[in-house]
Amino acid sequence: MSKAGLHRLGTEQANLATASLDTRTARQIAAIINAEDARVVPAVARVLPEIARAIDAIAEALSSGGRLIYVGAGTSGRIAALDAAECPPTFNTDPEMVQFVMSGGEKTLGRAREADEDFPARGRRDIAKRKPRQGDVVVGISASGRTPYTVAALRYARTHGATTLAVTNNRGSWLERVADLAIVAEVGPEVVAGSTRMKAGTAQKMILNMLSTGAMARLGYVYGNLMVHVHVKNKKLWARGVTILERAAGIDRAAADRALKAAGCSVPAALVMLKAGVGKAEAQRRLKAAAGNVRRAIGTGVSRARAHGV
Repeated sequence: MSKAGLHRLGTEQANLATASLDTRTARQIAAIINAEDARVVPAVARVLPEIARAIDAIAEALSSGGRLIYVGAGTSGRIAALDAAECPPTFNTDPEMVQFVMSGGEKTLGRAREADEDFPARGRRDIAKRKPRQGDVVVGISASGRTPYTVAALRYARTHGATTLAVTNNRGSWLERVADLAIVAEVGPEVVAGSTRMKAGTAQKMILNMLSTGAMARLGYVYGNLMVHVHVKNKKLWARGVTILERAAGIDRAAADRALKAAGCSVPAALVMLKAGVGKAEAQRRLKAAAGNVRRAIGTGVSRARAHGV
């Protein structure tokens, strides 16, 4: 896990397009960075087949009671933490369903402690606390693909039966070798050489967004493209819930507001009530039987009626 040879990695190379960055005007700097950022989308597009396989693996694991656990250090760890933290408010998931493990712990989210990432034993220790097992998916994120903390954590998870995924920006890395599936988005040299919080970090955020959102869509935690499992905890989210019901059920705002109140402030239950023409108790029963899949819960009554020739 030596750092020798780090200078050979694509993300560590000097970028010729930004060689005189410190002599440019603010407008020129912004344009240069924007042009380099435009390279990220094609890099991610090239690994869509691997991303799709990862989405299916995660959806299968979550549908069977498994967990999605991200592991990273530095920028990669902070991006992982952001994606994990956003799943409960977006999809109303249990915080245990999508987790993150970060080198140095949660305190490093706001204050960097980059030295911690050099210790494989800490990676093994931290992931061991989560008790990874068969049915879980553990995703290691590292721009270089050689962060000792992350590589050791992923190897530990794999030996304990978890499905392991690597998200990295350099091919042929240690992280890629210890993973069951690797997603390698090669974004090339950074605007500031080696500053992988830039293009590499952007690619990582895009990929993690795809993994979590894709898996939740496969599980029916969205309806069409609507955030139907949103938890209406404040005025903004209540208004969003009402708008979702308006769009999904084709009703006016007043009717959507009444439906949401009648459903006990549950957007999924309200939508099932409206679309299937059932009461609150039946809507809740259907959602439980469908494991939260709103579309399946709405269609339950239709399927039963057809089965009886109605």
